[in-house]
Amino acid sequence: MMLALVLFLTTLALVIWQPRGLGIGWSAMGGAGLALLTGVIGWADVPAVWQIVWDATFTFVALIVISVLLDEAGFFQWAALHVARWGGGQGRRLFPLVVVLGALITSVFANDGAALLLTPIVVAILLRLNFTPAATLAFVIATGFVADTTSLPLVISNLVNIVSANYFGITFNRYAAVMVPVNLVSLLATLGVLWLAYRREMPQHYPLAQLEAPATALRDQLVFRAAFPMLVLLLLGYFILAPLGVPVAAVTGTAALVLLALAGRWHQGGRGAAISPLKVLREAPWQIVVFSLGMYLVVYGLRNAGLTQELAQALVWLAGHGPWAAAIGTGFGAALLSSVMNNLPGVLVGALSIEQAQGIPPLTRELMVYANVIGCDLGPKFTPIGSLATLLWLHVLSRKGITIGWGQYMRIGLAITPPVLLVVLVALVLWLRVLGAA
Repeated sequence: MMLALVLFLTTLALVIWQPRGLGIGWSAMGGAGLALLTGVIGWADVPAVWQIVWDATFTFVALIVISVLLDEAGFFQWAALHVARWGGGQGRRLFPLVVVLGALITSVFANDGAALLLTPIVVAILLRLNFTPAATLAFVIATGFVADTTSLPLVISNLVNIVSANYFGITFNRYAAVMVPVNLVSLLATLGVLWLAYRREMPQHYPLAQLEAPATALRDQLVFRAAFPMLVLLLLGYFILAPLGVPVAAVTGTAALVLLALAGRWHQGGRGAAISPLKVLREAPWQIVVFSLGMYLVVYGLRNAGLTQELAQALVWLAGHGPWAAAIGTGFGAALLSSVMNNLPGVLVGALSIEQAQGIPPLTRELMVYANVIGCDLGPKFTPIGSLATLLWLHVLSRKGITIGWGQYMRIGLAITPPVLLVVLVALVLWLRVLGAA
């Protein structure tokens, strides 16, 4: 097991630090290559892992393409300006509105899209309104945290969700039936905790006159007008086609291609195009495809070395103490694991361990599956290395002149995350009992 663990930790370190700009995909694939050469994994593991990650990976890429296209069209800035106006010039009204906006964007465009696209827009608006540094930090922390804590509702809301749903064969509809109500609890808990932490930083008033009209943010009217019907059709497609066996990536990819065609005006020979689809495609996160396969192969080495079997025994012990212990123990265990090893490998370690745990009642096993997702969605907020999205979010903030040190981040994360995580896990147990009795 020691060799597999050393390979994993080395690969994770390279992924996080990216020495000399080394891409995360090449670091992960290098680790996978070493795992193959040393016998930690075998060639037969490659198709097994690809089967687990391909749908999640290409769904993620398609969602980011859609998000970037809408961002280029001015969609997110338009939405943020509307929210700023709905705040009515009152800081304490604006704060929950921004949190709710972040939650809505996260549910459809995934946590990465919300954190990376909404945060700089919110920062720009706050600076325009002359918010104090302390108030700006409060809103920035809110947008960063809500992107993860409310990434539960749909399979597409987080890469972690897609991996787990595909691994356990959970349909899009069943996942939503369980997690949408739980996510509402998470939103309320997140808002409550953030409010308690930052209510004193909220300005009493802000000058609405300094805000431009939302319509001025729009740079591509055609793509903007297509956004709302496309999103409605996309969500309907998930609920209708996913139960028929159509991969989520196929539905999302089709929507991305349609939006690319509209953005490039391919039906008009490119006339009137305000967005470069080729630029968007070039800048899409293709490295995540290589990263997903490489990193999960390295994680599979931990499974082959027996780590997940050890964790499975711990899960059996938790299950023996009833559903409450199983859900809360699994959720916090997944959160701690994600905070130190990143949530993408963390969710697969948890899924493999749950699968190997024998003799657990069906309802308790289902609780553990969803608790693992919750822990891996919320757990990354304990530390900056818990998710790649958080590292990128911190990088975006530093480019905007806002520096959040690791110590400061962890003090905030350790204060905010545990109560939200506990409330959400309690809600999961109660809601699954309701569904089970229905």
